[in-house]
Amino acid sequence: MRKYILICIAAIFYYSGLVGIARWWTRRCGRFLIILNYHRATGGDLRRHLLYLRKYYHILHIEEAIDELYKLHQDESDVSDWRTPLVLTFDDGYRDNYTHGYALAIELQVPITVYLVPGYIDSGKSFWWLDSQRMLRNARVREVRFEEEVYKLDQPSRRAALSHLIDRRIRHATSVAEREAFLLSVRDALALPSSFSDEEDVFTLPLTWQQIQEMQESGWVSFGAHTMNHPVLAYLSDAAELQREIVECQTLLTQRLGHPVRTFAYPIGQAQHIGGAVKKVVQCGGYAYALTTMHGFNAPDSDRYLLKRIEVDVDQHWLVVAAASAGLWGFFSRLRWVPFIRKHFSNAAI
Repeated sequence: MRKYILICIAAIFYYSGLVGIARWWTRRCGRFLIILNYHRATGGDLRRHLLYLRKYYHILHIEEAIDELYKLHQDESDVSDWRTPLVLTFDDGYRDNYTHGYALAIELQVPITVYLVPGYIDSGKSFWWLDSQRMLRNARVREVRFEEEVYKLDQPSRRAALSHLIDRRIRHATSVAEREAFLLSVRDALALPSSFSDEEDVFTLPLTWQQIQEMQESGWVSFGAHTMNHPVLAYLSDAAELQREIVECQTLLTQRLGHPVRTFAYPIGQAQHIGGAVKKVVQCGGYAYALTTMHGFNAPDSDRYLLKRIEVDVDQHWLVVAAASAGLWGFFSRLRWVPFIRKHFSNAAI
């Protein structure tokens, strides 16, 4: 129901002309850069999104777009495309960024930028935020005890509660070692082997280095850093581990890709997941720019290490993405008389 209500609201915005007015107003008010934040490339109609976006926006690779935004002097006579610049970013580096996102980028000649987690590329394992549901799907016991509570896995409410507990514990881990040790204890409690597969693995695995190399050589896909192992950086207790996650990621990607990696995307990326210490390490670690998931457009006076993005998802209707890229959800969510949008169109980044 929520999904269809959002589509109806977006349709009103679009067919009333409000989306077009918002696009015009953005161009009229000065130089802005819009950065959209996807994750997966399958499970919806990415093609329709890209067809709309390439018609109304000037789509660029991330570094080209940001460098252009921060030009101190821009000769307006040199501007050949008056559409607002827009960047398509895909966080985490799912396998379907290659099988679907890359294929569409070539077919439609639309540049995209993917933020990589080298630790997962090397291991080939599925990402930690998928593990709670993945393990519970394959559990070989009917009940399990955690934190002095018994969870009966044949009861949907108890399965959901256990999934929430597992996710909370791994999300708030103070080190990658703590996170992995807890996941191992969960696997043991659910009587799972150390490695197992299920029917959804093919859709959730990370990219391979071979796929990344092919994507880069095409010229339509660029890459940025997203930490070595995707911890929530603000929760790490060891300053040396924080340094490794950020700086070693850049070093390894630079070696693998054959050129400096200048942009970084904070995992999850809201203000509470970053903090001053994290930002300082990124700033001193050799990156030129860093992206959050905080909502909004970017202007020439935006903080280069706190660039904003607009959360979108491949399963959203193209009308919803049209309203989002025009900034309408953010505008109306700030008005008290639209509580539904404020409540339901919120960030859900990983």
